[in-house]
Amino acid sequence: MAACSSNSKKTEITDSTKTDSTVVTTTVDTAAGSRCFLLTEGKTSRDSTSIEFAIKGNKLTGQMNWLPYQKDKREGTLNGTVKGDTINAVWSFMQEDVKDTIGLKFMLNGSQLMQKPLTFDKKTGREHTDENAGFTVVYKETGKVKN
Repeated sequence: MAACSSNSKKTEITDSTKTDSTVVTTTVDTAAGSRCFLLTEGKTSRDSTSIEFAIKGNKLTGQMNWLPYQKDKREGTLNGTVKGDTINAVWSFMQEDVKDTIGLKFMLNGSQLMQKPLTFDKKTGREHTDENAGFTVVYKETGKVKN
């Protein structure tokens, strides 16, 4: 999230959705249109999730990092579409050297980014968005990148 706290205009993100033999680096423009959000959780607020994205037209690109205290992190890219205040995105990330993706649903509400929570499917062993839940996970905006 260095771009959110510095004057940087671009952030390089490795796209982890490619095959093992191909590594693609995507440059996300983090100019004035970017927004940065943070969620802290846990007993001592040491678990954090940071999101930075830019919206061009109806397309969203950015990065999302889940950093639980003393546990394995997930770092990766966000790609999605925006319709009104709703964002449908795919988070492509690495965790313990394993590539994975999760579909996420967000809603922009002023200076908050709200997300439908994830739920675990015992049959597949994977997390997915709980479509029946409300937007109950709330991130606070930490600032906008300025030129």
